[in-house]
Amino acid sequence: MTHLTWGLQGKTVIVTGGAGAIGRAVCEGFAEAGARVAVVDLSQEACDRTAADLGEGHAGFAANLREVSRLPDLVARIESTLGLPTVLVNVAGIILRNPDLLAVTEAEWDAQHDVNLKALFFLCQAFAARLVATGTPGSIVNYSSQGWMSGGFGGSVVYNATKGAVTTMTRGMARSWAARGIRVNGVAPGLVETPMLVNADTTPEQVAALEASIPLGRLGQPADHVGATVFLASDMAAYMTGAMVNVSGGFLMY
Repeated sequence: MTHLTWGLQGKTVIVTGGAGAIGRAVCEGFAEAGARVAVVDLSQEACDRTAADLGEGHAGFAANLREVSRLPDLVARIESTLGLPTVLVNVAGIILRNPDLLAVTEAEWDAQHDVNLKALFFLCQAFAARLVATGTPGSIVNYSSQGWMSGGFGGSVVYNATKGAVTTMTRGMARSWAARGIRVNGVAPGLVETPMLVNADTTPEQVAALEASIPLGRLGQPADHVGATVFLASDMAAYMTGAMVNVSGGFLMY
């Protein structure tokens, strides 16, 4: 008996936010595991560039995920190009930091909820509908955040409200679709060195303070999330569903 196999060779995997920092690393991991990767992001140029860097057999698909009525068409376009997708990884997300909760606007609320939560739900729905229609098992990996449990900081309260909802929804989907052979799990990153956390306005002192809050002593890197993501999507996690895997260097422990 073979115990250690990804079981991803030749499978079609959708990765949203695939041209971003973590998303690109995740795309690379699935390509290494032998999957065909559908890179989904806002810019067709960025999607195509990422797909080309992965090598042959991958493709880019530009999409505004907030246009939820077009998400079934996105899944259909991917299927017609790369074959029926059986893995969906929802990495795409936005954060609009506002440290003053008294000043948060409806537009800030709506933008984060539309991308981080509403779009994620309806893309999962469109993806799962194709699997159910064809009697095909599959796997979903939703990206949450350590903030689903901590509540967030530095103006990320609304963002982390969406991530708390993603965690809850992941569990609900796992229960709802288990009988259909669709597993649903999640990854909760901690403090990751991407433009969402560290940018031109971030001082070395601020970075040092962030690093000091992490037991492993460093910020996470995009590549740190590849193993957990590919594992959850793979046959090696065949008996896992409804799990939220904490990848935070010990920043959050539960």
